[in-house]
Amino acid sequence: MKIIIVGAGQVGSSVAEGLVNEENDITVIDQDSPRLRFLQDRFDLRTIRGNATTPSVLRDAGAEDADMIIALTQSDPANLVISKLAHSLFNTPTRIARLRARDFLEDENLLSESNFAVDFALCPEQVITEYIQRLVEFPRALQVLNFARGRVSLVAVRAFEGGLLVGKPIKAMADLLPPEIDARIAAIFRDNQPLIPEGDTEVRIGDEVFILAAAEHIHTVLKQLRRAEMRVQRVMIAGGGNIGLRLAKSLEERYEVKLIEKTEARADLLANELNDTLVLAGDATDEELLEQENIAEMDLFLALTNDDENNIMSGSLAKRLGCRRVVALVNRRAYAEMIEGGPIDIAISPAQISIGTLLAYVRQADVAVVHSLRRGAAEALEIVAHGDRKTSKVVGRRIDEIDWPHGVTIAAVVRNFEKPVIVGHTDEWTAITRYGEVHIAHHDTLIEAGDHVIIFCTQKKLVKKVEKLFQVGFQFL
Repeated sequence: MKIIIVGAGQVGSSVAEGLVNEENDITVIDQDSPRLRFLQDRFDLRTIRGNATTPSVLRDAGAEDADMIIALTQSDPANLVISKLAHSLFNTPTRIARLRARDFLEDENLLSESNFAVDFALCPEQVITEYIQRLVEFPRALQVLNFARGRVSLVAVRAFEGGLLVGKPIKAMADLLPPEIDARIAAIFRDNQPLIPEGDTEVRIGDEVFILAAAEHIHTVLKQLRRAEMRVQRVMIAGGGNIGLRLAKSLEERYEVKLIEKTEARADLLANELNDTLVLAGDATDEELLEQENIAEMDLFLALTNDDENNIMSGSLAKRLGCRRVVALVNRRAYAEMIEGGPIDIAISPAQISIGTLLAYVRQADVAVVHSLRRGAAEALEIVAHGDRKTSKVVGRRIDEIDWPHGVTIAAVVRNFEKPVIVGHTDEWTAITRYGEVHIAHHDTLIEAGDHVIIFCTQKKLVKKVEKLFQVGFQFL
């Protein structure tokens, strides 16, 4: 695809890297020459220096024959204008805009073709907030991902000494679960190398294990396979920026939340915005402040400032002072890989999380969801199957009949998306209804047209081969 990216900041640079690696023709527009030189020195792409809200700059970047334009500047108004120009002047087929203001995100009419013409609004701050929320819900998880509109969950955990599966083959998991619950180990990484999970594959201490199950069963599966542990009750957040504020708002009703913000004026604003969060004006790297606020009693410390070094320092200090678990935002991949599993339990790459929501728009098959795993080394996909046995290489076939590339695991199939399914009841015995039937994949599972197939690729280079399998022949059209 021919793609124009506007904005060479952290998000724009990571998106450019991800899309260049997938052999797309990329042009990046920005007004910052050093940023553009940095990208051009590292990647095979074209750069244009200029203001993309000017039609001539978009024309110079090739907007007249571009397949997609992705506006990722720091300014909502600029991103909206770029999307509108791309639609009105150049008829660009797909237009994606980064937006932060809720006014735009919550009003679909404003983004319609008759207004700003945005096909997809990306809010990285909200994506990251939801990602961290899931980590709070699963205290020992390394990663928690949802598929099929939340019907299926994939959780990565570290195998520990004494775990029920440690030292046993994967096929023993069925004997450890209630008969009505099915689950699948989609992948195992050992010493940073992927293993293809088979029935006789033995789980070892330190393995990174990816477990998939229906969302209503995932908690039960993890409880059966791991030791009992205290739930998160007390959370401390370092950094009151957009992510810190969004997260505090989402957590304060269910958890005891403290938020540390360095700037007094911002701390005052946060105190007015939040209802049940204790807002503290101070430096999260101040040992005396952390001890004064009982950091040793905290279940979770979240370092969410815009500064990598600050997040690493405050997170490491919180861990040393007795906090049970530490999560930090770290943009630099080298930093993240170096510290994760040491003083920092989980290092989150904001750009890697955000890019997954964009990748679904540039894939060749009908890809509904893309999740980047292990900082881009692996991927989990949700692909919709189309066609019939004559026009498709997967529809009408059992999983063991399909020639899957080595390193690909079929984890689950979600069928009948419009069919309501009762998955539980509330405390008042009101039925909890979801849509779609979850089928954990086995060798004899049949793939039907319309199925949402959840696939784990242990290496990113396998994705294109999987996409080709799901493409229908011309006779289908």
